[in-house]
Amino acid sequence: QIQLVESGGGLAQPGGSLRLSCAVSGIKMDFNIITWFRQAPGKEREAVSCSSSSDTYYADSVKGRFTISRDNAKKTVYLQMNGLKPEDTGVYYCAATPNLLRPIGECVRINDYRTWGQGTQVSLSS
Repeated sequence: QIQLVESGGGLAQPGGSLRLSCAVSGIKMDFNIITWFRQAPGKEREAVSCSSSSDTYYADSVKGRFTISRDNAKKTVYLQMNGLKPEDTGVYYCAATPNLLRPIGECVRINDYRTWGQGTQVSLSS
C-alpha cells in the first residue's frame, strides 16, 4: 500500500523556520519524484519544490528560502523552510509520481500525481 504522511507543520513567525517531513512507504523512492505542494486559502494548489533522485526544482517564490532533501534510508523527504513569509501560509501536501526522466520543471504538473498525503498546516502569525 502506497502511503505518504506529512508532519512538521505548525505556527511560525515571519522570518522563522519550519521543517516538514514526508514519510514514504509502498514505493521505491529512487524511481519516483516527490513533490511538495501547498494550497493557500482560496487559491489553487501549487508546486513548491520537487525532488528526484538526481535533481530538484523550486518555485520562484521559495528559491533561496526553502530546501528540499531526501533520506532514502529513512524513506523521508524534507522541506526546510527558512525566512518564512505570511504568503507561505497554507496546507502543505507531499505527493509522488513515477520519474519518467522528463525535465525536472515538469514536476509541477499536478495532474501527474495520483498519490497524496493528508497535508500539514503551516500558519504564519502576524
